[in-house]
Amino acid sequence: MERVRDVSELPKAHLHLHFTGSMRPATLLELADKYGVRLPEALTDALTGGEPPRLRATDERGWFRFQRLYDAARSCIREPEDIQRLVREAAEEDIRDGSGWLEIQVDPTSYAPRLGGLIAAMEVILDAVDAAGRETGLGMRVLVAANRMKHPLDARTLARLAVRYTDRGVVGFGLSNDERRGMARDFDRAFHIAREGGLLSAPHGGELTGPASVRDCLDDLHAARIGHGVRAAEDPRLLQRLADRRITCEVCPTSNVALGVYEKPEDVPLRTLFEAGVPMALGADDPLLFGARLAAQYELARRHHGFTDRELAELARQSIRGSAAPEDVKTKLLGGVDDWLAADPA
Repeated sequence: MERVRDVSELPKAHLHLHFTGSMRPATLLELADKYGVRLPEALTDALTGGEPPRLRATDERGWFRFQRLYDAARSCIREPEDIQRLVREAAEEDIRDGSGWLEIQVDPTSYAPRLGGLIAAMEVILDAVDAAGRETGLGMRVLVAANRMKHPLDARTLARLAVRYTDRGVVGFGLSNDERRGMARDFDRAFHIAREGGLLSAPHGGELTGPASVRDCLDDLHAARIGHGVRAAEDPRLLQRLADRRITCEVCPTSNVALGVYEKPEDVPLRTLFEAGVPMALGADDPLLFGARLAAQYELARRHHGFTDRELAELARQSIRGSAAPEDVKTKLLGGVDDWLAADPA
């Protein structure tokens, strides 16, 4: 049997991890108990050792169910110390999985009502990220994400806020939630504000809807990265465009299956994107709900798509190159990838 290297020791960057969705199950259960929150049965079953919920978010009812579970989890984050714990534990989990750089995605409006307003919430989050980075040694930054389900004027407010904190660790601006709602072009002004302020454009697209949503992110929002982007595999010309422009797709295989975008892990078009030359950064998306963190995505690529250690190393390099990490951090991590590949398999 061929020996393979431990993917949890492969240096990598994590570019697609949502704030609430990064929580450890045990932490959510403790916080729910602390605040007397009754969690949905489907969520408690999953958190206590059952299978992650199959949500079928490709239909409206399935997405509503996913959002209900996510909102229930978010309702348990109420105090600054909860934010601090969530971020520190997310950093610890990433380090355990070999991550040397994490860009965690957050919509601060979700936490503003309990934390004293939008600015106060943003500062609590950034303080927590700064503290976790110092305590764990992980390079951490923040990507502020607007919500497609809200008015585009709200996105402009968030873009201005994000630009205000570029010197405190905000590196990008995103657009999340159900991509079947809210045209990308409706948010073009918000993304213009963000780009003019020096932020990387990284909207979600090509997950619940097809290649057109990826094209919209490129044409209307001038995306430098695409959150998900897997449906681009259905359009060879779009794949070529992504490859030629070196647009990194933040691909989250476990999430794609859990949300019903693909039926089985082997259906996720990792090979199609990889062989087309599209840069990828594997991500865990919402491990709280989907049950798998970062290293598991690399294991999935190995087990279900036959990625060799050399190919997994290239995936790690692509994640690092696609990140907003400083050049010296990228150089160090890329050197670590080479060392991992040069080492004999255990």
